[in-house]
Amino acid sequence: MMQTSRTSEPFDLDGDSAAEIVETSVNWFSAFWRFTRPHTIIGSGLGVTSVSLLAMESISDLNLKFVVGLLKAVIPALCMNVYIVGLNQLYDIEIDKVNKPNLPLASGEFSVATGIALVTTFAVASVAMGVYVGSPPLLWALLVSLVLGTAYSADMPFLRWKRSALAAASCILAVRAVVVQLGFYLHMQVSVLGRPAVLSKPLLFATGFMCFFSIVIALAKDIPDVEGDKVYGIRSFSVRLGQKRVFWMCVALLETAYIAAIVTGLTAPTLASKVITCLGHAMLGGVLWERSQSVDLKSRPAITSWYMFIWKLFYAEYFLIPFMR
Repeated sequence: MMQTSRTSEPFDLDGDSAAEIVETSVNWFSAFWRFTRPHTIIGSGLGVTSVSLLAMESISDLNLKFVVGLLKAVIPALCMNVYIVGLNQLYDIEIDKVNKPNLPLASGEFSVATGIALVTTFAVASVAMGVYVGSPPLLWALLVSLVLGTAYSADMPFLRWKRSALAAASCILAVRAVVVQLGFYLHMQVSVLGRPAVLSKPLLFATGFMCFFSIVIALAKDIPDVEGDKVYGIRSFSVRLGQKRVFWMCVALLETAYIAAIVTGLTAPTLASKVITCLGHAMLGGVLWERSQSVDLKSRPAITSWYMFIWKLFYAEYFLIPFMR
């Protein structure tokens, strides 16, 4: 059930003085920024851009038409991202009071009505832009994301898949690893560049690698949240298996993915691609191992900091993917 938090009053936008209006506006936008879950916004923006660059066959493809086509994909993708994370917050208000009390719905900075208005607006805007652009792969990607994002969070019959560790991981994997890679690549390849729908080797690598990474994100995101998840019946892998075991499982999965990327990089056709992909993934794997050794698994802030570090590795991967040619 969605309930309005009582910890503080929602924003009052009827301040009398200019100073109060400015302060209220700044506070509102600060809360809105937290509502969007910025680390996921950055990840989505980089992901769509990176996979779109894989559709380029030469530098001549990087023209105004390409940039406009990219923007037509990035903007609705970010809107859909806000819908998905916002809907999750609407249904997790009580859980977030324990796990993430700084989020605006949990803290009471936003009312439930404000949250509903925001997620509805961004969902409608995303789908409307997808329809307007007229790109079937783009619209398909947005609609599948909408359905899976709703199934993940909504507390309705046969939904609320986040209660199941396997279903939750499958949702995140499907969106982050499959929909983003295939849907937005085909949008650029077919609808923007007008080429046949060919699934290239770099695209298949990106999809496979992001399958590993999405599983890691799905597992890692629940490691700091065991306390609240136990109380509200969320049977995450961290609740079922323990934080330490899941933590090292995540490290092992990512290190395996980096080794696979290095091996794949050795088959790249050019020396530059070999050097960048092999050296880049070796460095990321080394940094991950070094960082993971120093994490205090009894400290929630330390685990949360490590989880946000995993997102930085996620961002870094999207800078390397375009070189996998």
